[in-house]
This record gives sequence, structure tokens and C-alpha cells, in this order.
Amino acid sequence: MTDTLTLSSVSKSFGGFRALDTVDFVARAGEVHALLGENGAGKSTLMNIACGLYAPDEGHVAIDGKTVRISGARDAAARGIGMVHQHFKLVPAFSVLENIMLFNPGRSPAEVAGKAQDLARQMGFEISLSDKAGTLGVAEQQRIEILKVLVAGARIIILDEPTAVLSPEEGRMLMGLVRKLAEAGSAVILVTHKLHEALHHSDRITVMRGGRKISETTPEGMDPASLTTLIVGEQIIEKPQLSKAVGPIEVELENVTLGGEAGRKGLVDVSFRVRRGEIYGVAGVSGNGQNELSAAIMGLSFPSSGRIGMNGLGDVSKRGPGYRRRHGLGCIPVDRYSHGLAGRISVTDNYAVNGAMAGAYGGWGFFKRGLAQAAAREAVAAYDVQGVRSLGQRAGLLSGGNAQKLVIAREFEGAPRVVLAHSPSRGLDVRAGAAVHERLRAARDRGAAVILISDDLDEIMLLSDRIGVLNSGRLTREFKAPAERGDIGAAMVSHE
Repeated sequence: MTDTLTLSSVSKSFGGFRALDTVDFVARAGEVHALLGENGAGKSTLMNIACGLYAPDEGHVAIDGKTVRISGARDAAARGIGMVHQHFKLVPAFSVLENIMLFNPGRSPAEVAGKAQDLARQMGFEISLSDKAGTLGVAEQQRIEILKVLVAGARIIILDEPTAVLSPEEGRMLMGLVRKLAEAGSAVILVTHKLHEALHHSDRITVMRGGRKISETTPEGMDPASLTTLIVGEQIIEKPQLSKAVGPIEVELENVTLGGEAGRKGLVDVSFRVRRGEIYGVAGVSGNGQNELSAAIMGLSFPSSGRIGMNGLGDVSKRGPGYRRRHGLGCIPVDRYSHGLAGRISVTDNYAVNGAMAGAYGGWGFFKRGLAQAAAREAVAAYDVQGVRSLGQRAGLLSGGNAQKLVIAREFEGAPRVVLAHSPSRGLDVRAGAAVHERLRAARDRGAAVILISDDLDEIMLLSDRIGVLNSGRLTREFKAPAERGDIGAAMVSHE
């Protein structure tokens, strides 16, 4: 194999923060190279240098043995480097073909269409170029993102958390596609937090920690425990811990129906109850009504029929999120950056917004900023929010795991009676994910009713006391933990 992409002694600092410290990394044609590390370990910074989004302060980049200076994303694409980001870059109202053409300017529709169809056939899947991107499932959108860079001629392909929004079966299919890309001669870099992906689908593994390269190894002889130790410097093993005390019903959904996009029924006659002191997990393949369920519980959407009740409040079906939050609902949304944080404002202001609305930091006419800053400082320390160099820095500068910890610190500030957590560990590393899980268990153990919605069946089985399966907008099965993984998985994909 040839060294297609080489980063040698690369360093990068932002202000006084050294994000990369003399890192070496090599991606070779014909192999899948997994890149692992905690949130903030430097993985994204290293790949952004490879893509030309950042210039290294020290060190150099070489392609096919020749040192190059990549001046930007367009230059990187011209040199055969393509990155598929965790958050898709498709325009929902545009067709598949139009989205691919946006990434391939100057080429005719016929040329792009022909190339896309040929590549799709080679990779073993079919596409409809006329479909609107917004109507596609997440797995199909992922394939379109890969096609965009392949049509552009990418032979060095960087995949950032490619299975974060996919079901287990969709993830397995994508990993099969990744192997085909490598077998076709591409150098594939797989940036992931999922240890089993690195162990089962890569040829080499690089581990980063604190901006440094800690290890380069192969999957042979490694296991999840040894990889975890390399990543975080200690062994982290999570085990199911069932509730020890379950109280009265706190949340009840009765025959809730809520329309989805394009006239589809997002939820159909959904009923379940959640008691104090338990975690109720909602499992399902992505796109089966999870977003609609989350919106209905948060009060962002009102059911067309049915009832949502909360203990002490009665029917809240037509009450908005402000009312529900004032009366004890805490929400950890699926997209922490779009819905959980205001990225352009400070860490302090993001943390203090709930307390400010409750009058904890003064009234409407006077905001006690010093008091809010003291509370934010205490929360950042208590929840181990890393990367906060100043409480005045923009929250959007935090890495995924630390942004999530800030959201959780804010939502748990008032000890909510009900906690809605939608995919709370999506895209997080082992340590950050374990910390999030511990906070959810702690909320349950102090008496909160926790509703956990997640596409990650491992997360559902690890945390839940009871499990409901959402399939085509209907709650089709319920299980009491511990349950058999195969039974839950079968219920997730059943068409009966």
C-alpha cells in the first residue's frame, strides 16, 4: 500500500490553546484507518488541516509523497480529498442530482448524473436522482453525501461519525460500503466514537488524546476495554443498573396522534406511562416517529388527537414548552447545537437562561450577571465541562461532548420532575457518554421520570427500566428490562 496522505509533525494552536502537538498521521490507499479519541482530543482539527480548512502552525502535509499546501476546501477537493461531515450538508428542497452538482460545479447535469449512477452501481445501491433530498431517510442522505465526494474524484475520503444517525442495520450496510471504497483503491479515514466499528471494520487504528497521538495499532489483539484505556487513560465499563424504587405515574400519553411531514402520520395512537424513579426507553429505527414524539412531549407540536398528562398539571396537550418547563420538564434535545444551545452567545448566558426565566438572577428589569456567572462557574466544574477558557466565550466553540454536558447542567439545575433525553450520547466519546448516562441515572434515582429516545439500541438497553418500540409511528411492543436484544431488534423492523 502507498502512503496516499501524510501529515508530519503537525501542530496547531488557537490563542493560547494547543489543539495539536506534533502529530503524525498516514492514510494509505486500499485501507480503512480509524481515528479515535475523546471529544476535544484533536481529531477534527487534524482532519480540518487535511481538508484545507486550517493551515498547520508547524509540520507539513503530503499527498503521494509530495509536500503540498492546501489552501481551502476547493483546493482539497481538486487534490482528491473529500470529507463527509457528521451533520449533512444537503439542501432539502433540491433534488439529489442538484445537490451533487452543487459540489461539482462546471460539469453538465448529464455528466454528473451518469457518473453518480455508475458509482452507485459499483457500490451496490440504487438512487433516484430526481428525489428531493429532504424526503430521503438518513441512510439514503448519507449515501448521497458520499456520492458527492466520489463524483468529485475523491480518493482520500474522510468520514466523520458516519453512523451516528443510522440504525444498527443501516450502520452495518454503510460499513460494508466503506470496505468497498477501500477495496476500490480509496484511502478511507473513519473518525468514530464507536469502538466496535474500529475493531471490526478498520485496518489500522490511531488514538489521540489531548492533542497528541497516543498510539497507532491494528485491530488484532485489541478489544473495547484496551481501546478505552488508550482513549481516556483509564478503563470505563458501563453496566445496566435498574431502578431500586419506582413511584406513581408522572407522565402519561393516551392515544396520541400527530401528523408528520408531507401529510404522513408521525405518531399514531401512541400510549405509554412513565413513573417516578424509572427510565422509559423508546427504541426504534430512525425516522419512525421519534422526532414527532419528542416534539409532542416538549410542547413544540400539539397532538391532533389524544392526551398528554403530567402529574399535578393534568392535560398539558395544548400547553407550550414554556409552561411545561416552568412546571418541571427538562429537555435534552437531539441536536445540541441547533436546539440545545445558542452558539453565538456566552457559556454563562446559555447556562443561566432557565434560572433567569425563573427569577433566580434578578427580575426582568435587572439581570444579576455576577450571580449568573458564579452559578455557571460552579456548574462547569461540577459537570466537568472542558474547553471553557472563559465563561464569556461563545458556547458554539465547545466540542460536542462538552456542549452536551453544558446543556445537561442547565436542564438539571432545578432538579426537574420529568426529563426528556433524545439521543443524549450521539457523537460523544466513551467518557463523555458515560458521564451523560450517569447524570440520567442520578436524575432517575432522585425520583424523576426519565424518557429516553434513542436510535442506539445499546444505549436503550444499558439505561432503561422499561422499553417501548416505536415502529411506523406506532408503539408496537413494550419490554421490561432486562430484555433480549434480538426481540427488541425484531420489533423495531417488523412490518406486521
